[in-house]
Amino acid sequence: MSAPPLLRVDGLTAEPSTSAGPLRAVDGVSLEVERGEALALVGESGSGKTMLCLSLVRLLPAVGRITAGSIELEGEELTAKSDRALRRVRGRRIAMVLQDPLGSLDPVYTIGNQLAETFRLERPRPARAEVRARSIEALERVHIPDAARRLRSYPWEFSGGMRQRVAAAIALARDPALLVADEPTTALDVTTQRQFLDLLAELRRERGMGLLLVTHDLAIVREVCDRVAIMYAGQLVETGTVEGVFARPAHPYTRALLAAIPRLSGERTTRLAQIDGEPPDLVRPPAGCRFAPRCRHATDVSRRLEPPTVAGPASSVACWLHVPDAPDGAPREPQPTRS
Repeated sequence: MSAPPLLRVDGLTAEPSTSAGPLRAVDGVSLEVERGEALALVGESGSGKTMLCLSLVRLLPAVGRITAGSIELEGEELTAKSDRALRRVRGRRIAMVLQDPLGSLDPVYTIGNQLAETFRLERPRPARAEVRARSIEALERVHIPDAARRLRSYPWEFSGGMRQRVAAAIALARDPALLVADEPTTALDVTTQRQFLDLLAELRRERGMGLLLVTHDLAIVREVCDRVAIMYAGQLVETGTVEGVFARPAHPYTRALLAAIPRLSGERTTRLAQIDGEPPDLVRPPAGCRFAPRCRHATDVSRRLEPPTVAGPASSVACWLHVPDAPDGAPREPQPTRS
C-alpha cells in the first residue's frame, strides 16, 4: 500500500456566520499536497484562499466553523482533534505564515519571547541556552541582520518586510512537514523575496517540506510551484501542473486571470484585460456555475446546473465546456476551423 499524501483535503466546507446568514467561504474543496511538493493557490481577493488556509490549521475566526469534509495530515485526521491535541501538531508538523505579520506578532512581547514560545511547546522542554541559540539560528535563516541583538527588539521596531521575515522565522523554526504560506512575499523587497523563496526551495529539497502557497504573483507560481489550484467563490475550478495550466488553461476564469497579466509589446503597452462583473454573494450563491454571470460562454444550463469536475489533458476542471456527456444546451468549447 502506498503512503498517504502529506496533506489530503476532501470535500472541505467552512462557513463564517454573518448577520445575513452562513457564508460559504470554502465550499466542497478537495486537494492534495505530496511531500516536497509546492502547490499554489490562486484567485481573486475574496475567493476563499485565506479561509481555506485557516481551516487547515484550525485557526478559523470565532464566528467560523468547519461544517463538512476531512483534513488529513500524513494520514491523521485533524478535524476531530481537540485544541490541546492540535497544539502538538501546529508548528512541528504544520505551520502557517499569515498574510499580515502585524496580526501574527504581539506588539508587547519581544521577538525573542515570541520565538522562544515556539520552542517551549516541545516536550521535553529545551534549556534556556538552547532556546536562545535556536532562536538566533531561526532569525539568521531568514536573513535578519545582527540576530542576537534583534531578539530584544519589539515588532513595532521592525519594518513591514522585517516583520514578515520574523513571522516566517517563527513558522519555520521547528522544521514543519507542511508550510501554509498566505501571501508571504507581499511585504518583501525583491532581494529579500528572492532569499525567502530560495530558503523555501532549500527546505523542500533537503527536508521534504510540503508547501501550500497563496499568491497573486503568477511569476512566483511559475518559478516556485509544481502544481496550481485556481479558486473562485469558495470552490476550486481548475487544478493541474503549473506547466500544463499555464500552457493550456481550460477554465474561462483561469484564462481570464492569465490574460490580465500586464505585458509589454515592443515600445507599446497593451491595454490591461479585466474580468467584467463581480464575484457572487456567498451567503446566497447562485445556482449552477458560480462564474456563469461573468462568463461569455455561459448558457442556461451553466446558470442552472453546477458542473462536475472532469479530467482534461492538462488539468482537472469544473466547467461544462469540458464535460463529454453534458446535457443539451450546455456550452461547448469552440472547435478550430478546418482550412
